[in-house]
Amino acid sequence: MSKVIITCAVTGAIHTPSMSPYLPITAEEIADAAVGAAEAGAAIVHLHARDPVTGKPDQTPEGFAPFLPVIKQRCDAVINLTTGGHPSMRVEERIKPAETFKPEVASLNMGSMNFGLYPMLKRFKEFKHDWEAPALEASRDIVFRNSFADIEYAIRTLSDTCTRFEFECYDTSHLYNLAHVLDRGLVQAPLFVQTVFGLLGGIGAHPEDVMHMKRTADRLFGDHYKWSVLGAGRNQLPIAAQAAAMGGNVRVGLEDSLWIGKGKLAESNAQQVRAVRQIIEGLGLEIATAAEAREILSLKGGDQVNF
Repeated sequence: MSKVIITCAVTGAIHTPSMSPYLPITAEEIADAAVGAAEAGAAIVHLHARDPVTGKPDQTPEGFAPFLPVIKQRCDAVINLTTGGHPSMRVEERIKPAETFKPEVASLNMGSMNFGLYPMLKRFKEFKHDWEAPALEASRDIVFRNSFADIEYAIRTLSDTCTRFEFECYDTSHLYNLAHVLDRGLVQAPLFVQTVFGLLGGIGAHPEDVMHMKRTADRLFGDHYKWSVLGAGRNQLPIAAQAAAMGGNVRVGLEDSLWIGKGKLAESNAQQVRAVRQIIEGLGLEIATAAEAREILSLKGGDQVNF
């Protein structure tokens, strides 16, 4: 059994600053969170940028520039840049940071979907910034567009940089979309397949949902992929535990969940990494180093990025 790769998604574009005082917002906070996660055992850090004053998602290369070289200088983690950005953004805007900085890995959403964040308005009533509540409410009527044309545009643009992809699959159809682009020769094995559970608009978070996605991926990709999971919210650690026991890799981080236990906010990304590492090692498994993750995923190396 291969060593388990831990990815940590340190801030994302889903949660808003008012939801947790521990959510990294500024470039310094994002860099510190990424380095802390790496020191705790994350081989990969998945990064978004935010406006340092309002915390609003920022998908400009200028938003990423202040923290990328700092993280690279302070740790050896594989850096994975989002091309998801925010569901309201067009693909040309979303891929610009990865196109500019040529990271080892970039995320790639594998299908259009509803992306409902508005139920969080029931749990959070007071907001520091005037953009937060309207952004959550707007998700009631947003389709997160990832058409075949969008997917092909991102693949062709970023493949020229030798960046490989974390294929984010929120439902079974997304696995079939990935099989389609693989059959066309647009992407190459080993595929790094991140199956996502528990977001409104995608597949649920029941253990049978996890099994179904794994069975489907096995049938479609055989030995030509590496499987990873992320569970949204309270599903984060239970799904990670199930996947690790099944031979998979895991993703944690404040992008996916603000919590470390029932009613208890995680105080850092590193705390979540330590929690999932304890589960993995409790199963008698070992975590992968950044160097081992590079080998497992056939990455180009940290010396080949543009930052």
